[in-house]
Amino acid sequence: MSESARIVVGIDGSDNAKSALRWAAKQAGYTGASLDVVAAWEYPATYGWVAFPDNEDYDLAGYAQKAIDEAVSEVYGGDVPASVSSRVIQGHAAEVLVEASKGAELLVVGSRGYGGFADALLGSVSTYCVHHAHGVVTVVRP
Repeated sequence: MSESARIVVGIDGSDNAKSALRWAAKQAGYTGASLDVVAAWEYPATYGWVAFPDNEDYDLAGYAQKAIDEAVSEVYGGDVPASVSSRVIQGHAAEVLVEASKGAELLVVGSRGYGGFADALLGSVSTYCVHHAHGVVTVVRP
């Protein structure tokens, strides 16, 4: 990969996402690619009309950024390379990651995140990414 190569990795705060970040960080180190750490957030699904509280206690974008910060800190410690960047994007995780994969050499996701059935081999986000991403996808299992 060249200096302009980019690896995108999805983070949701789960252990599987952290494993994906560790794998992507090693791959970026081997290839010289930059690492784009992406977290998505969206308002919880509701049935009927429900007002979502508008206060600091429900800063969903802030929670997503905290998940990124904690995962990056766990993987890199205090020595985060300049080639690592992060973004928090509003939207469904699968769609956000597929969009982020445009122009990237690789999209890396964990096999399971938060939600769904813990015994499933792949989660809905990783399955969607495998089928719709704009390039190569690596699904990291624990």
